[in-house]
Amino acid sequence: MKQNSIFLEQLISQIIEIKSVTNAQNLLFSLYEPTYRLEKAIDKCITLHAGQYRKSGEPYAIHPILVACIVAYMGGDENMLIAAILHDVVEDTDATQDDVRAEFGEEVAKLVEALTKIVTIREDKLVSSSSNEKLASSALTFRKMLLVSIEDIRALVIKLCDRLHNMLTLDALRPEKQKRIAEETLMVYAPIAHRLGISSIKNILEDLSFKYILPDEYAKIDSYLNDHKQQLALKLNAFYDKVTQILLQNGFSENNFEMQKRIKHHYSIYLKMQRKGFSIEEVLDLLAIRIIVNDPLDCYLALGCLHINFNPLISRFKDYIALPKQNGYQTIHTTIFDDKSIFEIQIRSYDMHKTAEYGVAAHWKYKGGSLLNPKLDWLNDISMQNEAENNPEELYEYAKDSLYIEDIAVYSPKGGIFTLPRGATALDYAYEIHTEIGLYAKEAYVNRIKVPLLTELKNGDIVRIVTDDEPKYRCSWINSVKTGKAKATIRSLCKQKMRELNHKIAIEILSGIFDVLPEKISKWIEVEDLSKKIFRIATDSIYLQEVVNIFKKHMKKERAFVLSIGDKYSVKKQKFENIVIYSNHKITNVEFDYCCNPKRGDSIVGFRNGHNVLVHHKLCERANKMIGKNEMAFVKWTKIAPHRYKIILNLENRKGALAEFLTFLARLGVNVATINLNESGDISRNYFVLSVEISENISADDVKERLKERYKIIDFTSQDDAYN
Repeated sequence: MKQNSIFLEQLISQIIEIKSVTNAQNLLFSLYEPTYRLEKAIDKCITLHAGQYRKSGEPYAIHPILVACIVAYMGGDENMLIAAILHDVVEDTDATQDDVRAEFGEEVAKLVEALTKIVTIREDKLVSSSSNEKLASSALTFRKMLLVSIEDIRALVIKLCDRLHNMLTLDALRPEKQKRIAEETLMVYAPIAHRLGISSIKNILEDLSFKYILPDEYAKIDSYLNDHKQQLALKLNAFYDKVTQILLQNGFSENNFEMQKRIKHHYSIYLKMQRKGFSIEEVLDLLAIRIIVNDPLDCYLALGCLHINFNPLISRFKDYIALPKQNGYQTIHTTIFDDKSIFEIQIRSYDMHKTAEYGVAAHWKYKGGSLLNPKLDWLNDISMQNEAENNPEELYEYAKDSLYIEDIAVYSPKGGIFTLPRGATALDYAYEIHTEIGLYAKEAYVNRIKVPLLTELKNGDIVRIVTDDEPKYRCSWINSVKTGKAKATIRSLCKQKMRELNHKIAIEILSGIFDVLPEKISKWIEVEDLSKKIFRIATDSIYLQEVVNIFKKHMKKERAFVLSIGDKYSVKKQKFENIVIYSNHKITNVEFDYCCNPKRGDSIVGFRNGHNVLVHHKLCERANKMIGKNEMAFVKWTKIAPHRYKIILNLENRKGALAEFLTFLARLGVNVATINLNESGDISRNYFVLSVEISENISADDVKERLKERYKIIDFTSQDDAYN
């Protein structure tokens, strides 16, 4: 392979200009020495795709050859390049898998098969961004892609190169298709590039996606950078020269370090603006310099030179050399002040630079280099999740949560390091250690201070989890945890627990209706072959009535002397303010027990005592101990209940501020249940506590984000929690 020193951005500039197959082929051979097999693959590609054109009007064969150019840049070998050139022939031409195998061998055939299995959502079959069909299609595509890549990671790298070229030519498609493909790229492909450690591809995919998904926001940032281009360049060049001189005066020579300067990527600027609530004028560290040195020791020497000569912003210091990221990334990050400006500095060795830019592909591009291989445990986790839950939508959600880009590092008390997504909680950390730790977690200590399990963790926190002897299912917490592992485990455990509980409850409800022992009901269930479906009785009133009617014949045999069995065991609907009860007993009163405080919409159970029914949360420990000892009745909420949230916020102390806020809530479709001033009653302190209801069809996260854009939200927490 030819060694080349061009940057990926330069290669992309060349690719964008190419409009003919000949020029595409010439570019490929400038990156990789032509071989007989490679030339044969190009001829085959041109012949098979003859008469096919891209939406832009160019011959189709240009696309696979240019994908091969990016694969060559990433250090791909001959077989990877041939697979890239032939990646669409089985799907889009008359060629078969056997044809590819016969002409190019087993290895190429396997790669092409893997890439063919990763069937992209074809442009002409794209559905709207908001459609559920979109999620199902994306999920199936995503599952195939990840499962194939577990067998051969090279297929995933080729796929990333393919998606990069598709994103470069997105202008030829209709706007809704552009947005749809860009959304999938930002949600799936950029995070995969991140987890494979390929930052060069990740950054470009993010910026290209951002341009199509949020064109106005992209244009604002782009316009600002263009308007201030000269001013930013002068600052950056002056700082670059200063740092060069400092390094040369402190033991470095011109040939043992390299420096790169850049303005931050559009998407990373946008994320910072969103996270901090800044305008672009307030984002101070738009400028960055990277120092590349020979070995790790030189990294620390360069860091010392900078911190002695400039004031560092110490809260922004991160040492990923001592504590590498899970994808193998190693670099020191520091931010320093100079002449009223702030600069972000990255310091790494040449080997670390190769790993950061090329990730999992680095050992193909630089054979023999002492490079860290990124950990690919996450791929195996996703594979195991696929086996456990054969539901593509859940797998997609799990994988999206597992493919986060922005992460934090937290520590166990013994110094073990765990990488979690930004916003992860102490309970996420518990599940990250082990499923059992998460399930039995009772208390959390962060930096030796006891905190709630849903406390958001920060970079560098030391976290200790205390476990209980009894499992804690915490099903209502599923939307409060952040990682795919925590969500999937809670969902799976709760499904299993709920099914077991519903089976027991169903038998107890039937036992109460017919006034016979649960053992008798179990025998009838067996006789009628209802064992696999009987759990439905706990939640489905229609099915309950059907089964009661079936079981009446068994009661006739038991109690032949009872004349009016039809009436005696007839289940009737009895409606109360919040609750509907189905029973053959007259109920006059419904009460909610104090121990678990079930909220509207929670899963609930009812215990009958004479004409009274006592309602508990279904997962209440006290209620679970009562099952089998107290008669049960079928209970459910009167309607699909809204979710309740507590909001604490600061409001500007001016006339009409509260009225404006309440009007804004109403426009968001949020219903205010209660509102209180601060506890001291001092209006000058300007904060309010509200209890609001948000219906099922409105996203609470969207409401929270919209509020944060306009108001100072101190707290926004779900009250759908039976565990307090």
